[in-house]
Amino acid sequence: MPVAVRHLSSPSAASTAVTAAATAIAVFFFFRRRNRSSTCISSCFKFLSIASSSYPSIPSPLEGIAAMDDHCGGSLLVLCGKSQQEEQFARCILVKKDALKILGEGEAQGEIKVFLQSDIGSVGSPTFRMERYLDALKTDQFGRLLIWSPLLPSTHDVVSKNFGEFPIGTVCITDVQCKGRGRARNVWESPLGCLLFSFTLQMEDGRKVPLLQYVVSLAVTEAIKESCQAKGLPDIHVRIKWPNDLYLNGLKVGGVLCTSTYSSKNFNVCAGVGLNLDNEEPTTCLNVVLQELTSVSHQLGREEIIAAFFNNFEKLFRDFLSNGFQVLEELYYKTWLHSEQKVVIEEQQEGQVENVPVTIKGLTSSGYLLAVDEENRRYELHPNGNSFDFFKGLVRRKLD
Repeated sequence: MPVAVRHLSSPSAASTAVTAAATAIAVFFFFRRRNRSSTCISSCFKFLSIASSSYPSIPSPLEGIAAMDDHCGGSLLVLCGKSQQEEQFARCILVKKDALKILGEGEAQGEIKVFLQSDIGSVGSPTFRMERYLDALKTDQFGRLLIWSPLLPSTHDVVSKNFGEFPIGTVCITDVQCKGRGRARNVWESPLGCLLFSFTLQMEDGRKVPLLQYVVSLAVTEAIKESCQAKGLPDIHVRIKWPNDLYLNGLKVGGVLCTSTYSSKNFNVCAGVGLNLDNEEPTTCLNVVLQELTSVSHQLGREEIIAAFFNNFEKLFRDFLSNGFQVLEELYYKTWLHSEQKVVIEEQQEGQVENVPVTIKGLTSSGYLLAVDEENRRYELHPNGNSFDFFKGLVRRKLD
């Protein structure tokens, strides 16, 4: 599918184009419910027509949105780099008109419109302040090339399906996902207000790949803590629920997804994060909880949290690669929910169900739960199947 690379005549015109298109896409998604009616869609497109008529000198936002109705196939991408090197990468992506993929094989992909952030002037995107993010970013590799879109099927699909087209460490951020997913292809709800991003990395040691999700989760909680401290806000104690969920006040507010493929002696890894920042539904979100604790009106923003995430992740990841996960265990165990947690394992014994109580002590070297029974025998706990609650259906394996 060819990529439309559109260079507008002036930065102000380009900025207006991106603003109009992004606004139209956001409104389009607002009306596009699972049980949508023809009245809602009609009202949405009426709004889009009005928005387009306000800017007669630029292309209509409808051009790139028509294919999104059922498959979210068309997309608008804005590229931005931390330095001249990343800006050059962005220009290289622009010229590869047939390379980018948004949807899977067999799915109808709409037009992909691509802009450089430098083409749209200092205004930047209407919802994600790129300059603010890049100013706060202090990394050598991760997060330095940014891809932003108002609406995508999945940020994870963008980085995974185009892994070879982007430099390692590239991050893709969107305002709304229409095909977000979690572990084992579970649907991940991604309404407006979520912090949604995915990025790329490579690893050589396959034994460490399963543990990466713990490093990513830890970087998220450290970023939230650091962002709160920087603004004089109270620590809201976001915790990690094994293996890849983030909880606040007993409710799930986020999750981590890591996938990998093996090629040329490297594991090509895509890591994705979803975090409820401003959306109270379907559970709760960070800024609502902060507002209940303090009278400060300005709370946490996506830009500062993602920058803080990469600043923390890069350090944690380097320690992890050099010294293994054990160097991070103390910090991880302070953040997770499970130290000394009592779990009952149900086992079939001669046709009878036997309940075996065990106590969680930590993680094994392979990343599963380490537990001991009442006689202090050590076990490794594995999930059995794909229950939404990992602590139902655990299977134990005795350790020597």
